Amino acid sequence: MAISTTTHLNFRGDARAALEFYQTVFGGHLTTIAYGDFGMPKELPDADKIVFGQVTADNGFSIMAYDVPSQAPAAAAPAATTREHGMTLTGERFFVSVRGETTEEVGVLWDKLTDGADIIEKYGPSQWAPGFGMLTDRFGVTWILDVAAPYAG
Repeated sequence: MAISTTTHLNFRGDARAALEFYQTVFGGHLTTIAYGDFGMPKELPDADKIVFGQVTADNGFSIMAYDVPSQAPAAAAPAATTREHGMTLTGERFFVSVRGETTEEVGVLWDKLTDGADIIEKYGPSQWAPGFGMLTDRFGVTWILDVAAPYAG
């Protein structure tokens, strides 16, 4: 049996913009379907919001997202993520991790993803990987980008 895991992000009105941005960073095919496309009357406030969205790329990148309906309870604001003395301090429940094979290919993704982002740790060599960086993008999603370290076992 083969399985796969795809991160599914929940937004509050900006799923389309986030998915379009991620497509510019990672490439691939963008799919967006609005609530109105699934039969919600077009005059309702959420009709143009995304009920299903996805970016899939030939390089293996895949992410899904949707807009939480406006009547849903507000999400708690997470505390900012920081790095101090080699430790990650966070109140967030998850990060999105992207791993590549070379510092160059991951560096290109990093440069694109930093547009409008808050840098937590600048991309560069680390003790465990030839390249590592951490940021929170302009949509509030925290990403870890790193380069697969050669297996030493």
